[in-house]
Amino acid sequence: MLQSIIVFLMIAIVISLVVGFIFFYHDKGRSKRVMYALGIRVTLAIILMICVFYGLYSGQISFQTPWN
Repeated sequence: MLQSIIVFLMIAIVISLVVGFIFFYHDKGRSKRVMYALGIRVTLAIILMICVFYGLYSGQISFQTPWN
């Protein structure tokens, strides 16, 4: 479950990055929509870090590689 949340957050961050670029390209930097997209991206990144740290702390995810 936690892994799917982490993947969803990564995809959402990439989508927010693309949307911010589109806003920047179309508005030519004269709109606040780029800053809103940045704020959403930063918020999603913070939530992603919290999920990763929680997963490491609870043992749901680990640093071990599958070939070890």
